[in-house]
Amino acid sequence: MLAGSALQTAYAIVNAIWVGNGLGTTAMAAITVSFPVFFVLMAAAGGLTMASSILASQTFGAKDWPQLKRVVQNSVVLTGAASLICISVGHFTAESLLRIMDTPPEVLPMAASYLRIFLWTMPFMFGLFLIASLLRGTGDSKTPLYFQAVFLGVTAVLDPLLMFGWLGFPRLGLNGTAVATIISQAGALISMLLYLQRKSHMIAPDWRHLRADWATTWLTLKIGVPSMFQQAFVSVGMLVIVGLVNAFGRTGVAAYGAAMRIDQLAFMPAMTVGMAVSTLAGQNIGARHYDRVKEVFRWGLVFGGGITLLASLLAVTVPGILMRMFIQDRAVIELGVQYLRIVGAGYVLFAVMFVSNGVINGAGHTFITTLITLVSLWAVRVPLAASLSRSMHRLEGIWFAVVISFAVGSGISLIYYLSGRWKRPLAGRVLGEVPEQAGAEPIVPFPDALVE
Repeated sequence: MLAGSALQTAYAIVNAIWVGNGLGTTAMAAITVSFPVFFVLMAAAGGLTMASSILASQTFGAKDWPQLKRVVQNSVVLTGAASLICISVGHFTAESLLRIMDTPPEVLPMAASYLRIFLWTMPFMFGLFLIASLLRGTGDSKTPLYFQAVFLGVTAVLDPLLMFGWLGFPRLGLNGTAVATIISQAGALISMLLYLQRKSHMIAPDWRHLRADWATTWLTLKIGVPSMFQQAFVSVGMLVIVGLVNAFGRTGVAAYGAAMRIDQLAFMPAMTVGMAVSTLAGQNIGARHYDRVKEVFRWGLVFGGGITLLASLLAVTVPGILMRMFIQDRAVIELGVQYLRIVGAGYVLFAVMFVSNGVINGAGHTFITTLITLVSLWAVRVPLAASLSRSMHRLEGIWFAVVISFAVGSGISLIYYLSGRWKRPLAGRVLGEVPEQAGAEPIVPFPDALVE
């Protein structure tokens, strides 16, 4: 999973380098203001796939194979419907949302054009997220990595060809990176589905009997909707923060966009370890091995926190070198350096929050992590960013608000984990309790009966 995240982040960094150095400050600003809008719509996919992963891991841990198949079939139906709804909504609201964010006039046309094309990646991204989540729930994090590696390579090659019109390809500018992503995501999803069907994999969808199971749908939504809102709140919060940054002009937006690429790299270990913790916690909660969950939490802190600490040290000590990878504008670099020195100091707090949230989500308590997000983002970050940026008349006010929100979120999440309430799984009460056994056999990645 970490390798997969590293590949995804590496692509994002390479893409940002092409855009920032090849197309300039306006193009970098256009991507920066577009992605929060896209992530608002992607919240539906995030919630559904998280719910699917939790249910898959708990049913896998409980060895309830018929229910695992129902989870797969049901998730495919829900995810497909959600992707069609989101792409329709996004097409008609994209430019309006960009205007609400107070996007600079010189950036708006390019951002709107790019976003409308990029929205067509949604059906393929939704599908890829779902398949990867289901595989992760059953202990397989390697298969998605192989397909991801190949098609990220395809995207990295297509990006400059379509952006700059090399080798006879059409010169599409910033829109070229959107088209390249659509092509590669479609190829990755189709290839992965064909592979699963050929292997008769346990999470391969049965297209002949694809239909919704209402009991499973209700449970998926019960777990997934809070996560949808959580990710939507984060995305809308990003919209508000970008709107506050927009008030400081195109240079501030470009600096924020470049610095966020560093954030992606720094947050990658914490987010990946958090997902791994969620899967392992779900499997062991399903089998009632609570002591293992505590071990998973401790090692999650060691791995996630340790790697993130290294990223934090780099962000604080050599921010100028990191910024110059993406942009050469001196004013943009100076603002980005300020961001990294302030926000980079709080990266480890973010790692702690994701590890403890992983255990909470693994138990199906996504409503709790949604509340944590609400408090840290909407009760702390957004109002504090607005207040400090106005009183200081500087972007640093926004950066300080980000770090403070990390501290609040990690503190609340840790308190809930230490309370032990995660030992009462939401999914278990609906799918059927698994009696605790003194000598329960260990969980293995794939039972012999399901190996090809």
